[in-house]
Amino acid sequence: MAMNLVKLPTGKPNLQLRVSKGHYATSHSHINYYIDVTLTKFRLSEARAAAAELIRAYKSTTIVDTILCLDGTEVIGACMASELTKSGYANMNAHQTIYVVTPEHTTGSQLLFRENTAPMISGKHILVLAASVTTGYTVQGAIEAIRYYGGEAVGIAAIFASVDECAGYPVASIFDTHDLPDYETHDSHSCPWCKQGKKIDALVNSFGYSSL
Repeated sequence: MAMNLVKLPTGKPNLQLRVSKGHYATSHSHINYYIDVTLTKFRLSEARAAAAELIRAYKSTTIVDTILCLDGTEVIGACMASELTKSGYANMNAHQTIYVVTPEHTTGSQLLFRENTAPMISGKHILVLAASVTTGYTVQGAIEAIRYYGGEAVGIAAIFASVDECAGYPVASIFDTHDLPDYETHDSHSCPWCKQGKKIDALVNSFGYSSL
């Protein structure tokens, strides 16, 4: 069943905020908005616009050697790397290469880097890129993996975030709760909608939704 998505005005050119209000379950929480980031992740024009928005926080102040892409954000990550290494920018990375890496996940959901990709983490300054940061569980796992493999996290970027900080790092996002002031997230055991007997509309994550 197709979800009824509504486009909200964002004031940001070439960037759309597509949402559906309801009762949705993620792997870590229950939320009242499904935020569809599919086109932002996979349509090149939107990915470029997202990258241009996100690099503002890092362009002139932060060394970035590697962009660690979570939630299928590799297209945005590649666009960010391209922007951060452009000549003409007063940035820390001009004319330097930047790695764009996707972690492998073990069956226990831990992040794994093989011998061929671990050198892109070890000793590197790493920007974590996620589709969304709400509970922060996924990003915290990424930060722990970066430390385990000898890297140094330098920031967190996301398309949508309901928090300003995660794992001790500020979160730079394109959209936040100012765009969705009635956004709510609850632990599954204390979900007010479940207590009211409201059924879950869909299981959702950054890759999409499965209606129930």
